[in-house]
Amino acid sequence: MSVVLDIGADVGALVLYAPASMDGQEIQITGSRHTHSVVRRRDTHVYAAVYPDLPAGDYTIWSDSGDPVVTTTITGGRVTTCRWPD
Repeated sequence: MSVVLDIGADVGALVLYAPASMDGQEIQITGSRHTHSVVRRRDTHVYAAVYPDLPAGDYTIWSDSGDPVVTTTITGGRVTTCRWPD
């Protein structure tokens, strides 16, 4: 599945790598914006949720139970990668 990223001066993107067991799960993140994405198998044979257009800033990634899982910082004009903890 292809994704178009919309990054620029103050907008970056996040690729959240996740285990195959999370395929189809919706992952919420909050920061300068609250949004979600679904974990899917990507053409590279990895599973990831992609957030294609996030304003620069700090974001918290949340579990289904409402607990914070990990935080990351999005930088404008860049793609940030993060991994769901084991």
